[in-house]
Amino acid sequence: MPLLKKKTQDLQSKAREIILEAKDEAINIKNQALAEMVKLDKKAQDLSKKEIDLKAKAESLTEDKKQYKKKQEELTKKLEKLSSLTSSEAKTELLEQIKKSGRADIARTIKEAEEEATFKAEDAAKEILVEAIRAGATDYVSEYTVSTIKIENEETKSRVIGKEGRNIRAFEKITGVDLIMDETPGEIKISSFNSTRREIAKIALLRLIKDGRIQPSRIEEYVEKAKADLEKVLFQEGRRLCQSINLFNVPRELISILGRFKFRTSYGQNMIAHTLEVVRIGTKLAQEIGANLETIKLGCLFHDIGKVLEGDGSHVELGVKLLKQHNLPKAVIDAVEQHHEDVPFSSTESILVYIADAISGARSGARRENIEEYIERIEQLEKIAMDNPEVKEAFAIQAGREIRVIVHPDKITDDGLVILATSIRDQIRDNLTYPGTVKVNVIREVRVSEIAK
Repeated sequence: MPLLKKKTQDLQSKAREIILEAKDEAINIKNQALAEMVKLDKKAQDLSKKEIDLKAKAESLTEDKKQYKKKQEELTKKLEKLSSLTSSEAKTELLEQIKKSGRADIARTIKEAEEEATFKAEDAAKEILVEAIRAGATDYVSEYTVSTIKIENEETKSRVIGKEGRNIRAFEKITGVDLIMDETPGEIKISSFNSTRREIAKIALLRLIKDGRIQPSRIEEYVEKAKADLEKVLFQEGRRLCQSINLFNVPRELISILGRFKFRTSYGQNMIAHTLEVVRIGTKLAQEIGANLETIKLGCLFHDIGKVLEGDGSHVELGVKLLKQHNLPKAVIDAVEQHHEDVPFSSTESILVYIADAISGARSGARRENIEEYIERIEQLEKIAMDNPEVKEAFAIQAGREIRVIVHPDKITDDGLVILATSIRDQIRDNLTYPGTVKVNVIREVRVSEIAK
């Protein structure tokens, strides 16, 4: 009996273990089933999302198809409209459509049109050439736009020109002047309407000739040094002007600005010569009637200082603004402001400054208005080019018969050069009056430098 009881207990124990294992297995099966259900639900959701996305894409394609059809209808209507336009209207409409196409296509269209015009306009080109030769710079212009450098021998000219002309091209491009290598022995001429630019070129060329090593990289280096040295020259000239009329309390910045008078003319009069003349006439008048001598001298000295300043407004407005910034006496500022009678006279000194300026300008042979108009036209040429954001520098050369435009290479492509040149040409043709023709020469240069260490 005890043995039977023990076996019974063992069987019951094993039965309980089997039941527990069965329960654990059932739980595992249930969990796996639940996990599979979750995966299936997720797949179902993903499929549903994809179905929604596909539906949205289908709707988008349908909308694109509608837009395409709409555009097609609009173009059809435009073509129908063109069929009823005049020749001029059709040309205008066509050009508008061309402008909207790629820049390369525009450039190609312009080139093709110009090539076609070249073949058809041979007679017109001959007439233009004759007119350009007839309108060449005269001695009257050269007197104010040419500087001469003396050289020891003709070999110097060859070194300045360089192999295949590379030196002279680099020099003219960097300085914005023209070098004239004519048959006159022992001299090189520098031509430019801008006397400051011409002086920088003169300083740089003299140093290059003295150095003897003339090459493009050294030209650029010497021109930069000349620009820095010119500031010293301007201060020295301004100080010399002040000392010549016994004025020693002028602010340093104003002295440098006065030095610009050396390289500026007004109606053909050199500004330093004109200013000295006005000061001396004004001083004599002040001594005669007992006016304030200091006010007269300062008023005469600064009356045209606005002509060498950049900014919006007349030279009187620019000059008055500058003098106020430096806290000059009110009587002096009034004299400058009133020397063209833009504002009623407020003192005897103002009247005397006005009279002295009028006497200097009115004397026989003092002024030549044509040169002023010429310089204004040259400056407008450069301004038209510089108004384009792609342009880095612009130089009017050949007495205004050519505008040399240097662009930022990263702001414009080679195809874009054709469009830019055409645009500048049209602006010049529409806004300026000039003899003969003006050539627009646009230059794009890309430089890459590496240093081997």
